[in-house]
Amino acid sequence: MKQIDVKELKDNFFETIGKEWMLVTAGDAEHFNMMTASWGGIGWLWNKPVAFVFIRPERYTYEFAEQSDLLTLSFLGTSKDARQIYQICGTKSGRDMNKIVACGLTIEPTEQGAVAYSQSRLTLVGRKLYADDLKSECFIDKQLLDRWYTVSEAAKQRDSGITNGLHKMYVVEIIDAYVNE
Repeated sequence: MKQIDVKELKDNFFETIGKEWMLVTAGDAEHFNMMTASWGGIGWLWNKPVAFVFIRPERYTYEFAEQSDLLTLSFLGTSKDARQIYQICGTKSGRDMNKIVACGLTIEPTEQGAVAYSQSRLTLVGRKLYADDLKSECFIDKQLLDRWYTVSEAAKQRDSGITNGLHKMYVVEIIDAYVNE
């Protein structure tokens, strides 16, 4: 991995996050978890380059995000292998399986001790600045609650453990960026 200045990033993050997806990883090389995300954003806030990351409290990665100061956002590309990794990390829990082994990922710790992967074409390292739970009473467009946070009867029958909790939003300062050479 080669470290680059954040200002050198050329990605269209509407496409990168929404269509390519990313792995959100929290923890350190000894104890961590990752999950697939297709929601989030990159921008400028408080005179800093930032990312906005959303994690549901029922996700295993949430526990690590709560305990960690750093998160990484890893972009693997759109290859068939990348899609398979995103599929596993988005549908399987690290509580139940070793996703690193299942995906064939190779850990490459960053200088700060955050977890990156040698398969990643781009990794952003973020330091938490702010976190807050989304609140149902704050939704102006209530249809979003019905669409994204109501558990359907089919889902209840399929998995009684589904809670569809409201996401927690983390704002992280992008402190480093790495690209695969």
